[in-house]
Amino acid sequence: MFYNGAMALDRDLHVAVAARWAATTGRRGSAWEMLGATGVRGLRVLVESGALDRLLCTDAGGPAAQVLRANCARYASLGATSLQWDARRAIPDGRFDAVDVDPFGSPLPFLDAAFGSLAPNGLLSVTATDMVVLAGADAPATRRRYLAEPVQGRLGPESGLRILLRTLSDRGEASGRAIHPLVSYVRDHYVRVYVLVAPSTGPAPVGPIDSTSWDGPPLRTQGIAGPMWLGPLFDATFLAGLGVPEGAAQAATLGRLLERFTEEQPADVPFYYEPNTIAKDAGLSAPPATDLLVNALRTMGWPTGRTHARDGGFRTRAGRTEVYRAARSLSAAHPDRGSPMPGSLPGPAERA
Repeated sequence: MFYNGAMALDRDLHVAVAARWAATTGRRGSAWEMLGATGVRGLRVLVESGALDRLLCTDAGGPAAQVLRANCARYASLGATSLQWDARRAIPDGRFDAVDVDPFGSPLPFLDAAFGSLAPNGLLSVTATDMVVLAGADAPATRRRYLAEPVQGRLGPESGLRILLRTLSDRGEASGRAIHPLVSYVRDHYVRVYVLVAPSTGPAPVGPIDSTSWDGPPLRTQGIAGPMWLGPLFDATFLAGLGVPEGAAQAATLGRLLERFTEEQPADVPFYYEPNTIAKDAGLSAPPATDLLVNALRTMGWPTGRTHARDGGFRTRAGRTEVYRAARSLSAAHPDRGSPMPGSLPGPAERA
């Protein structure tokens, strides 16, 4: 049991997502925070978002359960309760409008209980911190645990995010439901997703990527990667109404992160480019500046935007040939405009 102060920004975003979700449904709902620890995440959502009329926080026992009980008791009048409970099991007769899975490590042991406890058209939020596995540093473990071939290297974290979404899609499909991502992102040592779980209306955008025919950013992986989620990471309408909540612990940083989500959403396709890797592949003397590349591709008519996943990276709906052609033209026209990469998002030390 511990309180992680470095995750304040993530909790700010959870409050924002919950408030936006309540606005779209027009009502308040119930929530289960499966792995409560101190209860700070769930209690912040309860107190600050206006989205909940009932919150259940659980933990397996020991000092955590005692601290959780005391913290929830302070907000009992707002609907907070606690329970000593093994989150690998669903709450008997429990149905919640929102369920949060925020483990230390893999969320896999808790997903059956989460899906089994979620009301129709409910909001499921999931964190995974087992990034050595998801991001492909331990590929055999990725294959065993997530039944997928990871993308290794710098694109590995996004590959892990998409493998997690595919895992959630598979779990939903087993009960005739589909996931619809609202906000999905890579950050520091973890990936995090917020998805609606609704009755399925057709095949999910899930599948493998064959690196030999792939026309997006080079994957540095030979053969087949995945299967993984190939659909959007964001819902454009939901994202458009997402704002910084009053009282956010890191309001300015969250504002910049939301701006970055908004910028990349029109180009919401799998994986991103980086000018330094483009320069290496294309034999350029220096990487072209990100802002010049983004503007050039937009001028050519391709939706393009910088990505939250890595400073200096950008997504685009242009094919690889068009991206590299634009980079070569810029290198010739602006030999003095190599990247320094834009640094609008803070680094790990600044975030702590």
